[in-house]
Amino acid sequence: MSSQFQSRDPAFKARVSASFGEQSVMQLIGATLGTVEPGHVEIELPYRADLTQQDNFLHAGISSTIMDSACGYAAFSLMPAEARVLTIEFKINLLAPAAGQHFRAVGSVRKPGRSVFVAESELHASVDGEDRLVATMVGTLMAVYPD
Repeated sequence: MSSQFQSRDPAFKARVSASFGEQSVMQLIGATLGTVEPGHVEIELPYRADLTQQDNFLHAGISSTIMDSACGYAAFSLMPAEARVLTIEFKINLLAPAAGQHFRAVGSVRKPGRSVFVAESELHASVDGEDRLVATMVGTLMAVYPD
């Protein structure tokens, strides 16, 4: 995939990967980091019954967790090396029940800034190898700099 953006940090992939590894919630739910490009990040999550709601669909809280991280890391990939990332707002649309054997959150920056970034994420559910869009998110993220 070719990106329309360039990162301000040549080591952005290692920085994104290291930060992702520090998120214990991602380890807890079994999410893994996939594609990392400037302004574009994908997070993978296999189906687990303990992450579902009462009808065995992936819980909306889990969906929003991986979509928020996909938005955040897409923005983080464009930030300077000294920056940290913090979500300041998001809105999610649940389009269909999140049913599948595997889920992929795809985050992409729509508007980068010096301090504030806008990103979007899509959640795809895979059923027998066929992907289906089940949710979308728009998030606002902030670059946080050391004092």
